[in-house]
Amino acid sequence: MSDSKQQNVQEFEYKAEMKQLLNLIVHSLYTHPEIFLRELISNSSDALSKVRFSQLTENIAEGDVEELKITITLDEKTRSFAIEDNGTGMSEEELIANLGTVAKSGTLGFLQALKEQQPDKSGIDANLIGQFGVGFYSVFMVTDEVTVETKSEDSQGCRWRSTGEGTYTIEKIDRQQRGTKISFTLKEDAAEFAGENRVENIIRKYSNFVDFPIQLDNKKVNSVIALWQQQKSEIKKEEANEFYKFIAVDYQDPLDYLHLSLEGVVNFKALLFLPKEAPMDMLYQQGALENHGPQLYVRKVMIQHECKDLLPEYLRFVKGVVETEDLSLNVSREVVQNSPVMAKIRQILTTKIIAWFESLAQDDPEKFRQFYKAFGPVIKIGLNTDFTNREKLIELLRFESTKTGDGEYVTLKEYVSRMQEGQKEVYYLSGDNRQQMLSNPNMEYFRKQDIEVLLLVDPVDVFVIPSIHEYDKKPLKSIEKADIDFSAGEDEKKDALNENMIEPVLRIFKETLADKVEDVVESHRLVNSPVTLVGGKDTMDPQIEKMLKMMNQADAQGKKILEVNPSHPVIKNLAGLCMLNDNDPFIRTAINQLYEGALLLEGSLEGRADFISRMNDIIEAATRQAKS
Repeated sequence: MSDSKQQNVQEFEYKAEMKQLLNLIVHSLYTHPEIFLRELISNSSDALSKVRFSQLTENIAEGDVEELKITITLDEKTRSFAIEDNGTGMSEEELIANLGTVAKSGTLGFLQALKEQQPDKSGIDANLIGQFGVGFYSVFMVTDEVTVETKSEDSQGCRWRSTGEGTYTIEKIDRQQRGTKISFTLKEDAAEFAGENRVENIIRKYSNFVDFPIQLDNKKVNSVIALWQQQKSEIKKEEANEFYKFIAVDYQDPLDYLHLSLEGVVNFKALLFLPKEAPMDMLYQQGALENHGPQLYVRKVMIQHECKDLLPEYLRFVKGVVETEDLSLNVSREVVQNSPVMAKIRQILTTKIIAWFESLAQDDPEKFRQFYKAFGPVIKIGLNTDFTNREKLIELLRFESTKTGDGEYVTLKEYVSRMQEGQKEVYYLSGDNRQQMLSNPNMEYFRKQDIEVLLLVDPVDVFVIPSIHEYDKKPLKSIEKADIDFSAGEDEKKDALNENMIEPVLRIFKETLADKVEDVVESHRLVNSPVTLVGGKDTMDPQIEKMLKMMNQADAQGKKILEVNPSHPVIKNLAGLCMLNDNDPFIRTAINQLYEGALLLEGSLEGRADFISRMNDIIEAATRQAKS
């Protein structure tokens, strides 16, 4: 803090991170300056909600309750703008805490990272400003200086002023009314926001469903409708869409919505929405849904903005409002967590939402496909956390397969219904992408026998699918495991080496790779490839091993079984060399090359320089022989 400019004015310096944040907001991030109004109204609404809560819990007589509202005053000639509320207001300490520091931990780093990731874009999605706690500061997009006059119930009034360039001042003022007034002069290039029609359109676009009246030059301009309280038949799709955009801070319409009104063991109403896309923080931050959830209202008063106890974590991407009269207004967060009423509401909501997904899958497959593409990975988490609804969630699962097109899905029920006669297992393969999996040597037998294989392209699948174990009494089995029944193709290997010729080859393979593989066996799955690596019964899926390796947990990787194709020309040639001289060093060179080639195909080859060097030696020998 520096010396006073005058007796009653104190000057403060923003923290360094605050300076960076303001610079980012004003100069880099936002292409839609109108967002500032949405954010200022949102802040006023929060302040008013706190007052309304106090009035209701303290049983203040209705005649003594003042009207809670937001007032906006404009002057086009002077480009002046003011927004005022009679909410909680702020003390001097709260002004410093709320307007002098970054509002949410990690905000600055996240916004900076986004800016660096999108250098070619003129701006970043306006939704971010509301999600990351930097709403008030967006006002500096449209003005060079902001004045905030505020007073809480038990403190003296204060005036906060800043140009957003490093410092701000606070002075004591003689303000009588509780609440906050924010005023400023708009920049010349933001003069449009002094126009009544322009501001009214912004309010209707972003803030139409704020719980309190918004007065614009003495005219109420917002709806203030508790949409979830209306009958389902009374809700227009356009209204529902606009309400969703308001509560979710989303610029897109929702994919679908669900209206509930239940009376019985518990009484509640709900209006829930499916976003079209997964939120950015859900995609980039582990555990991003942990503290999310719909808004919880008790008798038209918002108790929690994001109530995580209303839904299990894997469903918390669902947006919306839930209102009940079966809780008290002054319920604490701890009481909410342990309330039998909340437990029952959560149970019913979860059941209704899963039934909603089932209806979409049956009645609107294209809409369900869009939903599953966005949120399928999150739904799968529920398989290992929500055992009550596990069977229902399994029916919702969708997979690509060798009999679907790219981006098309099959259910486990559909897979089982078209299994071949005599097929006793559901087969799957995991990998980074469809094309890679289709060219995997372990797929050759299944392609030749026209046996469908599920293609697990979602990284979550490798953790979830093995836990299912079986579907319709059919075991789920990775085709990269050794213990698979290949009896259907046994009679087709008429050109394979006989036992007397393949045994010496297998023996030398085992000697050469003794410390690298668990075993070397004759393959019954290979058609066009000479060798492949498969896992033993208790080994991990290769994709899981790869992930663990990336997390520096290499010890988790076990040894594989190398399968050798006795019908392949390379193996036949090696058998011939063994008959001539089983000590020929070229045989072992070729074996190491075949083994590392298999590692390369599955994406786990580390010493690529040795592989290339050995390949060059083999090519040199082959070309020398051809020349002679």
